[in-house]
Amino acid sequence: MQLRPVLKGKPCSGAGRRVTATPTMEDKMGIDSPRGTKRKADEASSDVIAPRRIKALDQDVVNKIAAGEIIVAPVHALKELMENAVDAGSTSLEVLVKEGGLKLLQITDNGCGIEKDDLAILCERFTTSKLKTFEDLTSIATYGFRGEALASISHIAHLQVTTKTKGSNCAWRAHYDGGKLSPAKPGQSADPKPTAGRNGTQITVEDLFYNVPTRRRAFRSSSEEYNKIVDMVGRYAIHCSGVAFSCKKHGDSGASIAVQSQASVVDRIRQIHGGSVANELIEYATSDDRWGFKAQGWATNANYHIKKTTLLLFINHRCVESSGVKKAIEQTYSAFLPKSGHPFVYLSLEIDPQRVDVNVHPTKREVNFLNEDEIIQAVCENIRDKLAAVDTSRTFMMQTLLPGSIVPSRSPQPGADVSSMQNTAAKGKPPVRLYENNLVRTDGSLRKITSMFPTAPKPSTSTATSGADNEPIYQTTDREPVICRLSSVRELRRAVRDDMHHSLTEIFASHTFVGIVDERRRLAAMQGGVKLYLVDYGRACLEYFYQVGLTDFGNFGTIQFQPSLDLREVLTIAAEREKATAAGGELADDDDFDVAEVVETVAAQLIERREMMLEYFSLEINPAGELLSIPLLCKGYMPPIAKLPQFLLRLGPHVDWTEELGCFNTFLRELASFYAPEQLPPLPGNSEALESEDVPDEVKARREHVRRAVEHIFFPAFKARLVATKTLMSGGVLELADLKGLYRVFERC
Repeated sequence: MQLRPVLKGKPCSGAGRRVTATPTMEDKMGIDSPRGTKRKADEASSDVIAPRRIKALDQDVVNKIAAGEIIVAPVHALKELMENAVDAGSTSLEVLVKEGGLKLLQITDNGCGIEKDDLAILCERFTTSKLKTFEDLTSIATYGFRGEALASISHIAHLQVTTKTKGSNCAWRAHYDGGKLSPAKPGQSADPKPTAGRNGTQITVEDLFYNVPTRRRAFRSSSEEYNKIVDMVGRYAIHCSGVAFSCKKHGDSGASIAVQSQASVVDRIRQIHGGSVANELIEYATSDDRWGFKAQGWATNANYHIKKTTLLLFINHRCVESSGVKKAIEQTYSAFLPKSGHPFVYLSLEIDPQRVDVNVHPTKREVNFLNEDEIIQAVCENIRDKLAAVDTSRTFMMQTLLPGSIVPSRSPQPGADVSSMQNTAAKGKPPVRLYENNLVRTDGSLRKITSMFPTAPKPSTSTATSGADNEPIYQTTDREPVICRLSSVRELRRAVRDDMHHSLTEIFASHTFVGIVDERRRLAAMQGGVKLYLVDYGRACLEYFYQVGLTDFGNFGTIQFQPSLDLREVLTIAAEREKATAAGGELADDDDFDVAEVVETVAAQLIERREMMLEYFSLEINPAGELLSIPLLCKGYMPPIAKLPQFLLRLGPHVDWTEELGCFNTFLRELASFYAPEQLPPLPGNSEALESEDVPDEVKARREHVRRAVEHIFFPAFKARLVATKTLMSGGVLELADLKGLYRVFERC
């Protein structure tokens, strides 16, 4: 018997030899061959994939893709249908929704209706009565214009249209599927059927996304989609004056939105967003022919704020979204509202259609227009002016107890929050007792410590001027802010952060100003929690102005002198004063100096470095040695001009001009020392002394200016941006009393 070889695995070529390839176990189980197996050239060439031919997509696929871009959610379908209804001249719109619009979305209007002959092409793509040529887009004044809404809806839902024109004897009902007329039931004709109906159009959308299961499963809940629909109906109900709106769920007896056609804008806002918004509204309007726009609307004042901005933006009567407009409005309100507070704003912009590109988004949710920055700035400035004009009184919520300090008890104490205790009792919890040593005084009507000080009568002569009469006039420049990228300034800022005293910083950030205690020693009292602190506001101002110099480095304002001051004359005043002080202190003979030599040396140093001081510190000196301006660090407070000669003189020997870090540090320290309020003479003890001629009018005016600045400028600024350092804690702040400790003392008595 002759044995013939049987080869397992892949066949190999051989001339004149018959080879039978028996399938291996790997082939039977579908396991790939080991990686790295060599293949012959003819085998490799047989596995190359031929290039695929380019074919046009089926029209049904094209239509479904387009529908997915335009109708993303039920609210987008509703928006398109509402806009078509308003374009038809409707004065009443009724919206009916079932299961968030996925099961049923119906809108009924009383507009002009649709002609029967137009129903055949109503749902075909790009069929419209509002656009003929592409150039018409530059003057479009309607909501819809591309003829895609109904076509897109008909490809992803069952669409039914019932319409009647004013001249028609009856209404006509048509059904659509895939953009074409379809029969209502199999076997029937697809032509529109006559039916009873009123003037206008009723569009019914059923089973939205029935043939796009992935899109349908993406929606979380029907209630969430219904809330989006209610929000969209509310936006158009506020904007479309003279049009009645109603929106309700299928099966509900009451409507979520019901607005009458004769309601005003404020009444519409009241019905949709509530009385808390409508009661705080202010109207604004502005226009500019240069940018071709008109703006009008309503916005809340400083008494109202919420956690998230509500912006109703309409551009050429189309509801759109704009992150730039929203951000600009939030920045405008940041100066009027507390931290994390946001406004309600309704804004209607009418822009020259030739400046607007409406065809930039499939759902028309966004538009582009020329001079966007200038228009936004003009609108925000108008809102800011309106807010400033009505910002005369505000409503504040007052806290009457310290959070976290409530202990249970059987009966409330006087001053307790009765409403909160009633709510607690209603929930089945025992009532609470509020101990007096945990209460914090937040009522501004209570007596302050300043009421115990003797008050000065108003001067009877007309020569005395108050601080308010000498307020400087401020002008705003168009200079762009400079971003500081100097490593030395960043290192100085880092040093301040490293030296921060966290507890003291929190106390300053939440303190309550009590009053000035001693003007000669620059002491003031403030309350932090249930503790009373004595603050050296002179040292606190030194640290504050130094930090202002670091944060606003290169962006200072200017205090201009008119006429300019002779630098050498000012330095001479300071040098002579220093020499007189040294002579009175009986210093050594080698400490004596020549006034003229010192003045010339310091003047030469400042004139030589004038460009650097002007760029970084806004201190301007011309080559002739004239002082034109000094930096402005705080608006509303005038630094003591009597300290100006000493400040300029100390810039010579006390500033390290040889090294960048040391120069900036020492210069800002000297600038802060100049700005710190001076020590004022002691306050006379009786009214006769106040009226005496020994107290000059200038001293009275300066005292009033400093007292006002300490209470209304410095301490509010400390609360907003002061980083309290450990150095300030060691010698600038002293704890006077603790309410809990005082109660323990009183208990012993």
